[in-house]
Amino acid sequence: MSARLALTALAGIPPIRPGDALGPILAGALHAAGIALASGDVLVLAQKIVSKAEGRLVRLVDVAPSPRAVALAAEIGKDARLVELVLAESSEIVRTRPGLLIVRHRLGFVMANAGIDASNVGTDGSVLLLPVDPDASSARIRAALGGSAAVLVIDSVGRAWRQGTVGIAIGVAGLAPLRDLRGRPDLDGRPLQVSIVALADEIAAAASLLMGQADEGLPAVHVRGLALAAGDGRARDLLRPTALDLFR
Repeated sequence: MSARLALTALAGIPPIRPGDALGPILAGALHAAGIALASGDVLVLAQKIVSKAEGRLVRLVDVAPSPRAVALAAEIGKDARLVELVLAESSEIVRTRPGLLIVRHRLGFVMANAGIDASNVGTDGSVLLLPVDPDASSARIRAALGGSAAVLVIDSVGRAWRQGTVGIAIGVAGLAPLRDLRGRPDLDGRPLQVSIVALADEIAAAASLLMGQADEGLPAVHVRGLALAAGDGRARDLLRPTALDLFR
């Protein structure tokens, strides 16, 4: 790792619509910023632009809720149509309470509402689902940009033990998302026993600071200075096995 890290939010990315090719759009934004992608760079993308390009928008008016969704919606005070979409995107309900529905997404992530969001998706009553396969999305975008830089797709999630949301990686291509430091010495020469760094999530959190959560309109961040070797990891590598989940 270097002692200097540079993050640049890419300006000028237009509103993304279903079917848009993100590769050329991102290449144009990088060129406008005077950035040529190089080995060791990371391009971090907000999940929303990837989902929009892949047509993951659903109009709630088109959703017919099942009896299970209707019953659960009445219990927690949510729109039954939204609950139906959450159930369809999930493998397990983890927790419920009024106003809250925590599930295990079909991709393995534990998150509120299966990551389904209504912010920054227009005013026609639509909601946005996560990409079908964010790792594959990351790989396609990386290839479209020449394959030199790693690509992360990130989203914001809450945590069971802390207030507020933080950016995490839900799609990874071109780097190892975990950095295993076990066996390396600390400052006193003692070997580390349990230190495994969620590298992709730390990059995601840093980039999320520039992206913002409201009307900033900065869905892509270029990261340089990590001097990372290319890797072949996936976002699923970051998931803790259910048997080791201390909050279940």
